[in-house]
Amino acid sequence: MKAAVIYQKGELPEYVDFPEPVAQNDDELLVSVKAVAIKHFDKGKAAGRHYSSSIPRENGQVIGGDGVCVLDDGTKVYGMGVSGMLAEKATIEKDRVVKLPANLSDATAAALANAVIGSAMGLRFKADIQPGDVVLINGATGFTGRVAVQIAKHYGAKKVIATGRNTQSLQDLLALGADEIISLNQGDEQFLDQLKKSQLNGPVGVIIDYLWGHSAEMILGSSKGKGSFTNKIRFVSVGSVTGDLIQLSAANLRSVNLQLTGSGLGSWSNDQVRLLFSEILPEMFQLASDGKLKVETIEVNLKNIADIWNLDVSDGQRLVVTI
Repeated sequence: MKAAVIYQKGELPEYVDFPEPVAQNDDELLVSVKAVAIKHFDKGKAAGRHYSSSIPRENGQVIGGDGVCVLDDGTKVYGMGVSGMLAEKATIEKDRVVKLPANLSDATAAALANAVIGSAMGLRFKADIQPGDVVLINGATGFTGRVAVQIAKHYGAKKVIATGRNTQSLQDLLALGADEIISLNQGDEQFLDQLKKSQLNGPVGVIIDYLWGHSAEMILGSSKGKGSFTNKIRFVSVGSVTGDLIQLSAANLRSVNLQLTGSGLGSWSNDQVRLLFSEILPEMFQLASDGKLKVETIEVNLKNIADIWNLDVSDGQRLVVTI
């Protein structure tokens, strides 16, 4: 079979012939792959930067962790790979499969899944979002951030405040459900002043953060209390695009009712992962099928994997390899 294979960490994947995978037990299914999204997560694993990275096998390793595929009976599903997914054939986990709506495109389904995982899991299980919450999404101009804005509204957020650097993408967020936008291109003082004004009619209760780094420091610092009662703030770290380390004052933890947590591989319970596949993903796929959850994709062919691997994609779009 044809596949995208990496032989050394940090090298470009190659389009090569590779042995077809074999299901190792009754919990695995052999499938034909139709579409796989190229995500920061995949690139981080391939380069050895993500905490879940492993050393490529001596004879090469197929990349890609999930995607849209077809079962033996013709049913189209989203599945989590056991083998790498950027190939004509793959093995997937039998209990981590979601049947897709008939009119949902392969590219949309492939792109949407990881963004749902990167937003809904944090909103629902880490932030415990409630109807009426005011939600701040830091770094909302990226693909997952755009999805997070829409899902926060779907879950009943009274107000969604979105931050980001890309001016046009920030404006686009207003059409996707954001109520206010704050540019990260301005000075610290101006950013903090705008953040303060955005909360005059109600304080932020949920923060979903895709950036970490300096902007997270500012947001956390702005929440520091002065000894009086404060509202509960659930800060959920999902990404660290602008830096892996921050400085955090101990007074931040003592002076405000702050819940600081993260959402990612290893942070969810088995029950929460089961709900992802039985409830959350099916609901979000249906919303997308109905035109109520919108994403933008760029489709490319598997044979061009080396050329497009480091392609600079505009904020808010996702590359999807079709097979």
